Amino acid sequence: MNLDYTTYRIICSHPFGISRSTHTYYDIVYIYISDGEYIGRGEAAPSVRYDESTNQIITHLKSIDNIDNNLNLEEGAFWCKKNSNGISSLEAALSTAWLDLWTKKNNRRISGYFNSGKNMLYTSFTIAIGDLDLIPKKIEEAKSYNILKIKLGINEQHDKNIIKLIRKETDKIIRVDANEGWDLDTGKRMCKWLADHNVEFVEQPFKAQNLGDTAKLRDVSPLPLIADENSIKSSNIPDIAHAFDGINIKLMKCGSLFEAKKMIDLARKYDMKIMLGCMVESSIGITAMSNLSPQVDFADLDGNLLIDNDPYIGVKVVDGKLKLPSGDGLGLTLNQKYRKDFGNLK
Repeated sequence: MNLDYTTYRIICSHPFGISRSTHTYYDIVYIYISDGEYIGRGEAAPSVRYDESTNQIITHLKSIDNIDNNLNLEEGAFWCKKNSNGISSLEAALSTAWLDLWTKKNNRRISGYFNSGKNMLYTSFTIAIGDLDLIPKKIEEAKSYNILKIKLGINEQHDKNIIKLIRKETDKIIRVDANEGWDLDTGKRMCKWLADHNVEFVEQPFKAQNLGDTAKLRDVSPLPLIADENSIKSSNIPDIAHAFDGINIKLMKCGSLFEAKKMIDLARKYDMKIMLGCMVESSIGITAMSNLSPQVDFADLDGNLLIDNDPYIGVKVVDGKLKLPSGDGLGLTLNQKYRKDFGNLK
């Protein structure tokens, strides 16, 4: 089977700011695995937070041989993990492309392979840190979404001002993500204050290494705490279950839908809530994770909604709720308007 890849720059609709950085674009890598009849697609959206980059991925891909034609599903998944060189976003791209190809060849949908069911979730829509004057415009852009995810973590007064501005515009449910931006005292004050402003939960209040502080906050917080940077793979769950009420699973962190499913099953054993999240990605990565959404409690799968040049057509949002495409595998199609200018896309 043939392994091919290309880079692509996705452009943010608005500057995407979190507590530690702001981006106007992201460089990603598309992976294609083909057998001459079918093409499997995958996406790597590397994050500097996890010491990954597009250049790192491309350099490693140049050393990878084509995948063996005779591998079964499990053997292919092992090949993807083995050949990712410990780069989780690369493993995510390889494993998604492999699973997309395998399910197409076997006339199956990925949601069916994982027995996910049909109860698709409402996804939140992210309002990132940025110009406060743009808050009303962003709220208007999010009018078809029932839930807002708000990026905080700059400082306490700034964070409160953002929430106050949003509450002037809407009474929708808010989920807050501090992206490791608070300390313990700030976290205590903010959780109490946010609880009075119809906030559903707080995601990753402190730096991942400050797990002890997170456990202290959980003891007094009126809001549930959801792990993101502390929740990478299933092996993390036993170590963080005492400090968090739930986990955020991201394909680019955990490396495959197989590992994501393992995280779902293990988190249930610890009575933790589960959210599926994402980086800023295109429809390949978002569609892949959406196949697991009926199995979890919350969805934050809006990365493809935050960019202006998504070259693929996949999962859609209808009345705020995720809707998977029809068709085997991921069910993706290439938007033909991008084929002329980006001939390497498949």
